[in-house]
Parts: sequence; C-alpha cells; structure tokens
Amino acid sequence: MSLRINDIAPDFSANTTQGRIQFHDWIGDKWVVLFSHPKDFTPVCTTELGYMAKIEPEFTRRNTKLIGLSIDPVDAHDRWATDIEETQGHRPKYPMIGDTDLAVAKAYNMLPAEEPGSSDGRTAATNATVRTVFIIGPDKKIKLMMTYPMTTGRNFDEILRALDSIQLTAAHKVATPANWKHGEDVIIAGSVSDDDARTLFPDGWKSPKPYLRVVKQPG
Repeated sequence: MSLRINDIAPDFSANTTQGRIQFHDWIGDKWVVLFSHPKDFTPVCTTELGYMAKIEPEFTRRNTKLIGLSIDPVDAHDRWATDIEETQGHRPKYPMIGDTDLAVAKAYNMLPAEEPGSSDGRTAATNATVRTVFIIGPDKKIKLMMTYPMTTGRNFDEILRALDSIQLTAAHKVATPANWKHGEDVIIAGSVSDDDARTLFPDGWKSPKPYLRVVKQPG
C-alpha cells in the first residue's frame, strides 16, 4: 500500500534500543521524525545518526521526538552507536528500531509488501530504498516524506526547517515561501479571503499580486 501526505502513519509494535514500543502510544502528543537506514555500520548513515544526535535538542525544543530505523537487530544498533560516538562525537540517545522482520519497512512502503525473508543476509544494496525521512504530527498523520539515495547524505537542517514550516502553518492560516526560515515573512493561505485576512492580520500585508499576500510571521 502506498503512503501519501495526510495518511495516518502505520502503527506498529517493535523492539528498539530503548525497549519495545507501540508506535502510536510512543508518539503521544508529540511530533515525530522517523528516519530509516539500509544497514548498520554504513559510512553515510554513520554521519547522519551522529549529526541527528548533535541537533536532537533543537527537535526537543520543538516538541518533537526522534526515532531511527535500520533492518538490523537492536544489539547491532548498540554496537554501532559506539562507533558513531567515536567518529562523530555524539552518541544517539533517541531510540533505534530493530526491524529484523522487515515489517516496519514494508508498512511504510520502503520495501515491497511481498519482499521475502528477514534481515539475515541482506545488504545495504538490497535495502537501498529503506532511506526515507517521515515527519509525523501529533494527530498521527504523515506531514512530510523525503527519500534519498545511499550515496547522498541527508540535510537534516532542512528537515528542521521544514518542521518549523509545518508546525507554523498547522497553527496559523499561512504558507511559507521558497527557502523560508523561521522569523521571515510568510504568505497568507489561499483559502483565506481578504475579509477574513483583515481580521487575522490587522496590520495588513503586501500584495504584489492578488493571489500573493505577504505578511509578517505570526506568533
């Protein structure tokens, strides 16, 4: 089954480096960034996990939990964490899912539902598609999906920027323009009439075109 933005994120039960979780219960009332990796002890992913460990406080400040996934057992994740700390200077404190039966990867459409077997004998190449970032809201709905090739390290600063936009636009009737960063001007959502906009944004807005109404970031 394919997944789309605003679909309910599939629930699952899985072992992690912090014990067994039921995903929706674990989310609670938080936002979540779920990011997957094809294999433990791979070079690009080592740098990614270390960087996410470094900037985890930024996500915490945004009421957001981090959780990783790799199709390897939890004890391998624990050993890998030592390498990550040694080479990247930061040890992951967020949980890592051990998806040894491939169930989560299949549920999230990162591997075909009919994919046979378990993690045994699989390589990073056979798991190449297990390399996606999901942002999931407190309503358990998928807000963003981004999939990268194995040779391209992910830009997690961009994930943080996108999270800022998603949280802002969920709370206010605005959208964010290209390359927007927190604190910059935003766009009044097209679903808001000019009459309603005058109530929501009493200080007014700039309108180079009728459909392009630029206003200071609310909140």
